[in-house]
Amino acid sequence: MDNHRIKEIIESPVMINVSYHGIPVYIEELNEANNTATIFPLDEMDHSQEVDLSGLVEEGP
Repeated sequence: MDNHRIKEIIESPVMINVSYHGIPVYIEELNEANNTATIFPLDEMDHSQEVDLSGLVEEGP
C-alpha cells in the first residue's frame, strides 16, 4: 500500500478495513522515512508493531 493511501486511512473518520498478511489491523501511525507503519491487530489492541507497508492490504469496498 502506498504512503498517500495510508495517510487517507489514518485521517478517515470512518473505519476502513485493512489487513496485514490476512490479519485485520488498525493503522496507528505512518513512518514515511522507513516506509513502515505502526499497527495493531484488532483482536489484540495492546500488541502494536512496526511493519513494512508492502504487507498492508485494504479489504473490501
